[in-house]
Amino acid sequence: MLAQMMTSSSISSYPLGSTDAEQERLIRQAARLAPLMERFFRDAGIGPGQRVLDVGSGVGDVAILAARLVGPSGEVVGIERDSRSITRARARAAEAGLHNVNFIQCDVYEVLNERPFDGAVGRLILMFLADPVAALRSFHRLVRPGGVLAFQEQSWAPCFTLWRHLPLWSAAVSLDCEILRRCGANPDMGLDLYRMFLEAGLPAPTVHMEVPFGNDPSFVRWIYEVLCSLLPRIQHLNLSLETVGDLGTLPERLQIEVSASKSVVSWMALIGAWARKPSG
Repeated sequence: MLAQMMTSSSISSYPLGSTDAEQERLIRQAARLAPLMERFFRDAGIGPGQRVLDVGSGVGDVAILAARLVGPSGEVVGIERDSRSITRARARAAEAGLHNVNFIQCDVYEVLNERPFDGAVGRLILMFLADPVAALRSFHRLVRPGGVLAFQEQSWAPCFTLWRHLPLWSAAVSLDCEILRRCGANPDMGLDLYRMFLEAGLPAPTVHMEVPFGNDPSFVRWIYEVLCSLLPRIQHLNLSLETVGDLGTLPERLQIEVSASKSVVSWMALIGAWARKPSG
C-alpha cells in the first residue's frame, strides 16, 4: 500500500493555487492538451493491463487519461499534495465511471509501495519541484525493470521568436515566466528533461516536442486566466502589471492583437521525455 506521507518542504507551494477558478482552468487546459499527452503516452508504451503511477495529479486529468489507456485490467495511482484537488479528482473519476484509478495524498519524494509500477508519469509537475532530479530517482526505484518513466514539461523558449510581432502577448507570457521563476518554479523545465534524466541515473531518454497553436477566444484567453490565478503571487511579490495594462480588459486586447495579426499563438512548447528502466 502507498504510504500517505506529505511534507511542506518537498515541493514548492503551487503558485497558481487551488481555487475553484484555477481547477476549472486546469480542466480546460487539460482538454486542449489531451491529444498531445495521449500520443506521448502511447509512444512511451503505456497500455492495457499496466499499473501506472501519476505524479502530481492535480484534479485528475492525466490519471484519468492513463486509466482509460490501461483499461479495466490495469490500475492508476495518482499522488497529489492538495486535499481539495484530490477531492475533485476522485469525484471526476467516479463521474467518468472509472474504477481503476485511485488518488492519494502523498509526498512525491517519499512514495512507498509494496508492488512495483509498470510506469511513472507526470505532466507539468517537475517544474514545480524543489529537487526534480531527486524526485526522478525516487520514481525510478518504484518502477519495475523494463518499466517506463515518462514526463511532459513546458518550455517557453522555443516560442518567443514566434510572437515577436505580438507585443502584448509577448509581455503577458514574459510576466507569467517572471512570476513562476520568482516563486521557485522552472518555466523552461522541458529543455532540462534530457539532462535531468541522466543526472538521476536513468538511460538517455527519447525526447519529443509538440506546440499547440490557436487563435480562437478560448485559446487566446488562456494566458489571461493564468495571470488571474497568479494574481495573489503578483500582489505578494509587489510586481507591476504595467506591461500588460488593465487586467480586466486584457482578454479583449489580446484577441484584437492576435486577430489583427492574422496568425496564431501558442500556450507553450510541451516537451516529453521517456526512458525504460534497464531490465538487467
